[in-house]
Amino acid sequence: MSRIPLVTAAAAVSLTLSASIAMPQQSARSESSAAATELHTAVLTAQHGDPTKALTLARNLVAKYPKYGPAYKFEGALVEHMGQDAEAEALYEQALGLTPKDPELLFKVGLHRLVAGDYAQAIVLLQRASREKPRDSETLYYLAQAYHLGGDNDSALEAIAKAVQLDPRNAAVQQKYGELLSSGGNNAKAVEWLLKAQRADPSLDRLDFDLGVASLHNEDLEAASQYASKAVAAHPDDLKSLALLAEIDVKLANWQEAKSIFQRLLARNPDDTTALLGLGHSELGLKEFQDSVETLQQLLRREPTAIVAHFYLSRAYASLGNQTEAAHETELHNKLVEQAASVIPAEEREVEKATLVEARQMLTEGREGDAVDLFRKRSKGPTATPGAPYMLVGVSYLYMGRPQDADRWLHKAIAIEPNVRLAHTYLGMLALQRHDLAEAKRQLDLELAQDANSQLAELGEVAYLQGAWQDAADQLDRSRTVDPRLLYQLSDAYFHLNKIKDANLTAELAAAYAKDDPATTERIVALLNTNGQTDLAKRLATR
Repeated sequence: MSRIPLVTAAAAVSLTLSASIAMPQQSARSESSAAATELHTAVLTAQHGDPTKALTLARNLVAKYPKYGPAYKFEGALVEHMGQDAEAEALYEQALGLTPKDPELLFKVGLHRLVAGDYAQAIVLLQRASREKPRDSETLYYLAQAYHLGGDNDSALEAIAKAVQLDPRNAAVQQKYGELLSSGGNNAKAVEWLLKAQRADPSLDRLDFDLGVASLHNEDLEAASQYASKAVAAHPDDLKSLALLAEIDVKLANWQEAKSIFQRLLARNPDDTTALLGLGHSELGLKEFQDSVETLQQLLRREPTAIVAHFYLSRAYASLGNQTEAAHETELHNKLVEQAASVIPAEEREVEKATLVEARQMLTEGREGDAVDLFRKRSKGPTATPGAPYMLVGVSYLYMGRPQDADRWLHKAIAIEPNVRLAHTYLGMLALQRHDLAEAKRQLDLELAQDANSQLAELGEVAYLQGAWQDAADQLDRSRTVDPRLLYQLSDAYFHLNKIKDANLTAELAAAYAKDDPATTERIVALLNTNGQTDLAKRLATR
């Protein structure tokens, strides 16, 4: 996990105040001399220890000169110093609107967005701040943090490596570099940098935790256990440190120790599904089979798509001699494993999400060329082809609710690269939105002709809407879809084909993926009741 301010809160405010003092001198040429003079007076008032009077002067100045950015910036610094973060953020944003290239404002607003969890917007702002002030290691540090929390660890490593070059003796930067190296899978090098940070500053917060994580991933379980134990001793109530130690105990088959920690975690947060899984696994290791069944069932009521939980539950049932339930859980586990292979990993989804947020902002501002360049830069693997960035602009427009622009860019992608992947798929989706089944099928067949291995859920949906049950079942099953709406269609198609076992298993999967969608769950339950599967319908309705 990432953290650390590189400067203290007081120092950050001082930095902002200093920037505000400089602003009148820099801005006097473009702003009125009177505004600059009045701001200078307000700054001197704050420096002489009267922030209340300074705030009054700043607010008067803002009212008098509503388009003078430095006044908003100074007022923001004052209210932030007083602990009014929300008001400070609003003032910084107003100031940024008036002075959009101010690196301190870009940094401050970006940092607020980072703390608020809006990682995509934080990245945009901190990137701009870094362009305006390219040799600022603090901006690069937080840009790396934003990339990391947004799921783009490659860009995070690139940013923090630049910060290390600019500030090679900063132990906090070294620690962050080690943490991000570990997140990227380079755990041997991560341990080297974390130990380097430890030698530079042994008091760094959560360094033992980072060393524990890197050592665990480096398969050095003895060292990992020692570091994790130190992390827990330093922060006995820290849930992440406890969870790390429990995970290491499971690796070492220290079942009783792991069970005790998972119980502590659940006492703090009963909805912690990771702790429930760990507890169920520990109980299985201790041969407490009935307890394990009850724990894992509790987990699956909260998270029915937890793949490993179904595996452990099948083992617990088998150990209790309940072979019917064991076989059913094994079937569910195997089906979920098959579908998981088609699901984009969570970290890649986060990178995609952040990229799409940036692209949508660019498209909203009419910067289509910049959006193409962004997708070209971020594209990897199958999407790193000449037409793919244009196709992705079309996809962005599709999800922005601008179908004409989506159609225009998808056709542009095909013109540039006739065999570009997925362009015909998304044109088929546009046709489905228009209820033009013939055109949808034509586009999806074109995609299939280019890639015989394509597993098109959309083609299955067209077949379903046409009542071609066998074709629908074949296509939807091949797609390995996890979309509850499409799984509902697959279950219905199986019922039409009298494949009751397959229909029931698919309905159960559909309900699992629709756990946060009551309307879809109701449709699935109704489908089961219509087809005489009342016991399963009742179980899913009360899950």
